[in-house]
Amino acid sequence: MKTQPLMIRTLHSVEELEEVRRLETIVWSFDDSVPVNQSMAVVKNGGFILGAFYEDQLIAFQYSFPGFDGKKVYLVSQSLGIHPDFRKRGIGEKLKMEQRKTAANMGYDFITWTYDPLETVNGSLNLNKLGAVVTSYLPNVYGLMNDNLNAGIPTDRFLVEWHTKDHKGMRELEQILPHALITGGDTRFYHPDKVDLSITAKKMYVPVPGNFQEIKKMNLPLAKAWREQTGIVFTHYLEQGWYVTDLVKSEGNTNLYLYLLEKGESYEN
Repeated sequence: MKTQPLMIRTLHSVEELEEVRRLETIVWSFDDSVPVNQSMAVVKNGGFILGAFYEDQLIAFQYSFPGFDGKKVYLVSQSLGIHPDFRKRGIGEKLKMEQRKTAANMGYDFITWTYDPLETVNGSLNLNKLGAVVTSYLPNVYGLMNDNLNAGIPTDRFLVEWHTKDHKGMRELEQILPHALITGGDTRFYHPDKVDLSITAKKMYVPVPGNFQEIKKMNLPLAKAWREQTGIVFTHYLEQGWYVTDLVKSEGNTNLYLYLLEKGESYEN
């Protein structure tokens, strides 16, 4: 018997939103899920919730609501969750592309969301595959949290903008660029050695570890150092007019990634 293909659609009913709430508790292993009355209010007032179904089972969702900064309306991408049994199958990317199409059809020009700069899987999806751009660095957005991903570390986040009409295509990156953070250590546990806030070039790299969660488990002070030092660099340069536009794996170093920062090209509406 042939299995059904993945189906993604918007969710509207109370029963469907209850399913989303149940899936949230599985995805994040805590009971503080979004109440159904809150989800329903979002669905009826300019937001939407996407569900991904495999053989009639809800296996992933994406939650978006409208935002307003005093000048323009945009879509806020609040959360995206995938059942543990269905991860690493490209479902997150498929949900984001459907989100973009739905947002454009509803008249939104761009979508925003946040993610941890030291989680390189998310960075690769957001910048490299989707073509979004980082515009701001937000320190300790959610305060100290006790879940598995965030425990013991300030919840600093990148703020991402993703335009619904224009797409930044894939490209080859220059290999010889200044580094705003010099690293040391072995190939398993790199550490940040020296910050450079004096770069005047139009492009630069900022290295980050590709195994941040492993570092947290094995060496929490080192994880905190990565958070502190990268926070200094990103805050300085983003406030000076740079944008974070891509993330690539450092050649020959599987546990080191490079964020590309560019200055002089505006991505604003």
